[in-house]
Amino acid sequence: MGESQAIAAFGSLAQETRLRVLRLLVQAGAEGLSAGSLAERLEVSPSNISFHLSHLERAGLIQARRQARSIIYSAAYDALRDLVRFLMEDCCAGDPRVTGRGCAPAEPPKPA
Repeated sequence: MGESQAIAAFGSLAQETRLRVLRLLVQAGAEGLSAGSLAERLEVSPSNISFHLSHLERAGLIQARRQARSIIYSAAYDALRDLVRFLMEDCCAGDPRVTGRGCAPAEPPKPA
């Protein structure tokens, strides 16, 4: 991900409703949610949710697909991974003391 794409993504997420939309879509998984369902859950008008969805879609953070009469939105997981990777690219100047394995994410604890 380039710097201009990252700036567009962060700019899109720097608004409460859009951040909440993205979090709901991440939780919904690949199944996604309709615009109407998002509007209900966030208690915003259909025109308001439409505005925010189009902003997130232009930033490449969500994607839309038609399902019968509805448009279903889902998180663009590859773009989100790229955004996190962009932030972590130069993590801690490669200092292995951060996680014990350089900049790789720490593994979750194993079940007992």
